[in-house]
Amino acid sequence: MVVLNWGSLSLCVGTALAAPYRPYSHRSASPPTVNVLNGTLEGVYSAEYNQDYFLGVPFAQPPIGLNRFRVPQSLDTRWTTPRPAKHYSAACVGSGSGDLYPVSSEDCLYLNVIRPSGYENASLPVGFWIHGGGLTSGSAIDERYNASFIVQRSVEIGKPIIAVTVNYRLSMWGFLTGDEVVENGIANLGLRDQRRALEWLQENVAAFGGDPSKVTIWGESAGGLSVGMQLTAYGGRDDSLFRSAIMESGNPIYYYTFDYNTDNFFNASSQLGCGNSTSKLDCLRAIPFSTLSSWISSEAGQGLQWGPIIDNDFIQGKTSLQLDKGEFVQVPIICGANSDEGTGIGPTPMNTTAQFTEMLEGVNGFGIKFTPTQVSRILAAYPSNLTYGAVPTAQPLSYVPGPAMGAESRRSGAFFGDIYQVAPRRKTCQTWTKFNIPAYCYRFNTIPHGISAAIGATHFQEVAFVFNNQLGLGYAANPFGDEPQSYFDLGDTMSENWVRFINDGAPRDEWPTYHEGQNWVFDANVTGLGYVEKDDWRTEGIELLNGWDADVLHR
Repeated sequence: MVVLNWGSLSLCVGTALAAPYRPYSHRSASPPTVNVLNGTLEGVYSAEYNQDYFLGVPFAQPPIGLNRFRVPQSLDTRWTTPRPAKHYSAACVGSGSGDLYPVSSEDCLYLNVIRPSGYENASLPVGFWIHGGGLTSGSAIDERYNASFIVQRSVEIGKPIIAVTVNYRLSMWGFLTGDEVVENGIANLGLRDQRRALEWLQENVAAFGGDPSKVTIWGESAGGLSVGMQLTAYGGRDDSLFRSAIMESGNPIYYYTFDYNTDNFFNASSQLGCGNSTSKLDCLRAIPFSTLSSWISSEAGQGLQWGPIIDNDFIQGKTSLQLDKGEFVQVPIICGANSDEGTGIGPTPMNTTAQFTEMLEGVNGFGIKFTPTQVSRILAAYPSNLTYGAVPTAQPLSYVPGPAMGAESRRSGAFFGDIYQVAPRRKTCQTWTKFNIPAYCYRFNTIPHGISAAIGATHFQEVAFVFNNQLGLGYAANPFGDEPQSYFDLGDTMSENWVRFINDGAPRDEWPTYHEGQNWVFDANVTGLGYVEKDDWRTEGIELLNGWDADVLHR
């Protein structure tokens, strides 16, 4: 296959699967081109995968200079000569960007389009991928999100799609908070970037052979949260930007808090020399990029948290309450989580009930100090003898956590997984069913190669299978590794289900809607690679969390 790397065109040769390709007859003579509203884009052709790549395509004006800390501005220029779209853009600068990606920049509002060749005059469904990373890191240029494999899979099964991956502003760059921010209408900029990209897609995707009426938004973790925020944006207003949505380990119920600490903005402004300015925002816009970037990455900068907030505009209230009232874009969804979501989130080692109690009553990572009554209810719902036999999990029943995890890490992992991912996932599926909208809900129950039993099928581990990344591009250890053939078959199966949903609005027939409270379980270690289960496990804990007033969990 041809892997297009950051800033240069590099080759990574893999084994291509047979597919009913329809190649361009003129491919050897010229690269693919498309005419978008702002001019002509010139992409690159992958002969091995018979795909066209349009990389580093701008969808907004660069958010630099006077556009820093402003809503994304539509492109206002036209290219008089073809613009090269043959290399990835820089990643958006965020926490650890310099470690993860060769180039990161403030000028980063670009997307990538991957289409099967021979369909330039077609009208294909579109999968619009929003990466995760806690809204502080990640990028569309991450090799783990290489879309060639899932696009290839779509052609193999006769349901071709176009894939689009997008960058958006991160950390303080994209989620500045504070009164001046809200008053100026510039909160939630990273989410607004995603929205601008979706608007750009409506205006231009037909030029690539895509159907603007058949867009599916799709993301994992913070990307799944982002999809949820697009579903509930502006009070659930439907701007006809998408017809369906996929949320992996993320959903419309924000798992941190929509409240914001106004001190963060003042502290940042003061430390950056803008504390006495009439307009702190204008002062921040004038700071050199290197100075601001270094401060954000410093210990002082990392001590301040930035994220989505209720601004009474893009986010108009607690989204759990919006769901109760049906104030969301009512389109079909895939929504799921992994069996062991919390093993990589909860504090370790977790050794005793006293330690677990102290964590609940004090600083616990999600900004909530539970009352003694609430703590008692949590302890009852998540007992110290919680075993893997009582909880669906990919971890073996005989596994006993070692000292690194702690004797009570089972209850901690279950609680943290539930409060962040599983409980809001269940409420989302129940809400869609309540309003009679198709919801296909899942549990991912396979431990990838290189992941220990202590961690299990934890957060993010389904991504390689969904993208069918059997070469393990971007991973330190290939998630498929030397595992049985069933692992590779599961990659084919999961990517096919995602393709079918993007193309047809429904996955394969054996995966039921949630109308009877059922999940599909993806498991490489069972016959058929999965099964239907009743979504009623850990009921006491999940009902406790979902039953609390929205103000308790600030969501």
